[in-house]
Amino acid sequence: MPLLPVADAQARVLALAAPLPVEQVPLADAAHRYAAADVPALRTQPASDLSAMDGYAIRHADLGRPLRLIGESAAGRPFTGAVRVGETVRIFTGATMPAGADCVLVQEEARAEGGVIHLAGEGPAAPGRNVRRRGLDFTDGDVLIPAGAAITPARLAVAAIGGHATLPLRARVRVAIAATGDELVSAGQRIGAGQLPESNGVMLAAMLSPLGADIVDLGILPDRADALEAAFRAVDADVLVTTGGASVGDHDLVRPALEAAGAAIDFWRIALRPGKPMMAGRLGSTVVLGLPGNPVSAFVTAELFVKPLVRHLAGAADPFPGVVTIPLGEDLPANTERTDYLRAELRGGAAFASTIQDSSMLRTLARSTCLIVRPPHAPVACEGDSAEILMIA
Repeated sequence: MPLLPVADAQARVLALAAPLPVEQVPLADAAHRYAAADVPALRTQPASDLSAMDGYAIRHADLGRPLRLIGESAAGRPFTGAVRVGETVRIFTGATMPAGADCVLVQEEARAEGGVIHLAGEGPAAPGRNVRRRGLDFTDGDVLIPAGAAITPARLAVAAIGGHATLPLRARVRVAIAATGDELVSAGQRIGAGQLPESNGVMLAAMLSPLGADIVDLGILPDRADALEAAFRAVDADVLVTTGGASVGDHDLVRPALEAAGAAIDFWRIALRPGKPMMAGRLGSTVVLGLPGNPVSAFVTAELFVKPLVRHLAGAADPFPGVVTIPLGEDLPANTERTDYLRAELRGGAAFASTIQDSSMLRTLARSTCLIVRPPHAPVACEGDSAEILMIA
């Protein structure tokens, strides 16, 4: 059976589940999630003309003549009267412009003598200068955050100033993570002969938590069909991610254990390097992604499949990782039939692939800042040629 192309596999993973239900979430809990609908402004900002500078609110037609100071306008304490011919109001940045005034004389260009203000510079060149007009930022009904957009700190701020206390978001994605393998022990424990510290769980949790996912740590599961089946049957999550046991060896029991628990496997094995023996399917309402146990392969498949699935369930408009085009800093050999993701670093605006690309080299991944994407059967690439890269740091 031919290997499934990466793009086809990505599309099939997303097709396994629709975005989660919508809930209203307080702003304080909304960061790093995605808008489930357009978020409109509930008010106009600014709600009235405001001063953009400290100085004096004046009529531009009065520029150059002595002006009688009749009051003060500060943020939250507007002047309630009106500026008439020959009058001015002391005003501060962010304060409401008084009726009658159409510009602001900045304080560096004004001289006060008693209760009279004189021009001491060029003054505002035209009406409207140094004024933030009503609705300059947005008006009531404008879309502040489009559906599917990530809720960034800046978007939280615009939602708040736009009149919102809550936002319509998809429910938080619950992701259960299970490492499998008799050779694994928890990080920090004494290592016996043939044993290895488990590293995928903490890595995957760190990759998914910034997306707003709730992590359920299932720990290390043994290479026993009955134990794996029981653990999989008990999972209560939107996504189950397993690492290890997904290949074809005698001890690779994850796929048969999932099927024994009632899972339907959608596909297995991808035209991808590293990460070929990845599988995907459903176990009841849970999407199952079985990643390779090799940490580098688990990292790459998580970038390409797990993170996009979590974003999709959370309502992201574009859940897939973005790629950018960067010149290569060195020659690269021709590629074979699988899409290759080369660990690399950006230096001086160019991408340099790590010398050793063996998927067991986790330290190489730790110092990489990007992955160079080499399409199937890509010809030899030369230094300076453009290449697509996926940023990972």
